[in-house]
Amino acid sequence: MVTKIKSSFRDPSGFLFQEKGVLYRNIDKSYRKNYNKMLSSGILEEFWKNNLLVKHKEVGIKKQNSSTFKTISPEIVPFISYPYEWCFSQLKDAALLTLKMQRMALSFEMTLKDASAFNIQFKNGKPIFIDTLSFEVYENGSPWIAYKQFCQHFLAPLTLMCYQDLRLNQLLKTFIDGIPLDLASSLLPKKSYLKFSLLTHIHLHAKTQKHYADKPTKSRIARTVKMSKNAHLALISSLENAVKTLKPAKIKTEWGNYYKKTNYSDNSFLQKRNVIKKFLEKSGKPRNVWDLGSNTGSFSRIASNMGISTVSFDIDPIAVEKNYLLTKKQRESDILPLVLDLTNPSPSIGWAHEERISLQKRANSDLIMALALIHHLSISNNLPFENVAEYFSKLAKNLIIEFVPKSDSNVKRLLSTREDVFPKYNERYFEKAFSKYYKIKDKTKLKDSERTLYLMTKL
Repeated sequence: MVTKIKSSFRDPSGFLFQEKGVLYRNIDKSYRKNYNKMLSSGILEEFWKNNLLVKHKEVGIKKQNSSTFKTISPEIVPFISYPYEWCFSQLKDAALLTLKMQRMALSFEMTLKDASAFNIQFKNGKPIFIDTLSFEVYENGSPWIAYKQFCQHFLAPLTLMCYQDLRLNQLLKTFIDGIPLDLASSLLPKKSYLKFSLLTHIHLHAKTQKHYADKPTKSRIARTVKMSKNAHLALISSLENAVKTLKPAKIKTEWGNYYKKTNYSDNSFLQKRNVIKKFLEKSGKPRNVWDLGSNTGSFSRIASNMGISTVSFDIDPIAVEKNYLLTKKQRESDILPLVLDLTNPSPSIGWAHEERISLQKRANSDLIMALALIHHLSISNNLPFENVAEYFSKLAKNLIIEFVPKSDSNVKRLLSTREDVFPKYNERYFEKAFSKYYKIKDKTKLKDSERTLYLMTKL
């Protein structure tokens, strides 16, 4: 059965589809000239050699319509993530990759026509470009058609995350075509005008867009400035310098230093690591794991060090930033840190709610870990155990979960500022609620602690 990937409808050059679980990309005849240039120029081999673009193989023509030119089968990315789920340095690395590919494309007489952040994914710990059809033949003197898109998808959110708040990349969830430059300009402080690159690429760019917004198309074309290749390269260098100098805003978050405040003794912390490893082995060493509420990924690394592909989610952007930088430093290819508010997970958005799919629809995990998380869900967010158990059962077959009782100092802290209206928050009722969806395969009480670790499998 052929299933068209509905998020690829915007590309006039082709579309993605699946058949018998294999991913294919249909290339339209209108892209023939550009694709043949990619083959003859050697740009594909250069991208592939440097692991910048997903590889593909031609599979003959699987005609989807009369305009089919070729069919290719690209490599699968293990987990699809979106820019509003990335930390600052992930978005920054994705931006620099996009500019690097544009610079390389020009050296092969080609150019990027599409600089969308959604064309980047993370594979083996690094960003990689996934849209083979985003390149076209470069025409001498032509401007970079994707310049505005790059500024809206990368420079604007990065600048806002630098000057204002790390959480402002969440605007990309609302503006999936990129943050409007006039909005970014209005949100930035006056001191951003003192930086020439931001004055040029954000503030003046926004004013130029506004000036020509209601002008006839011919007028805009007539005013388009011819751009030499040297000027084009200078533009890329200017954007690279602008991105490289940006640093994440220094803000204090609740969980950025979680492990410095933990109430585990050294013995219970070590035991917890050993029990988690044992539970992972007992569950059949899953192919992939989602660590929900991972903080900086200390326990995610237990799975990734076992060769298990691990997505490491946390609500705190500082914690995810630290996690990602650590994966880069240690060259960890099996762990992907992402920002996620589990009480408001990424929804299906875009046209007909099908361009960017929800977290649940992307669920491909064999096992989820929910460590030191249940008290935040059930007490901080008033989520009944039954609701948590039901949702977790939709994400994966197996579950490693930690129960944290009211006697725990962290729970006491949560209850210190509110009335205790949680009479059912106890271990007995926890087991009863989760038993509606899971079979408890194993449980271990942690030493020097009142916490208990459970291994469960879905009924």
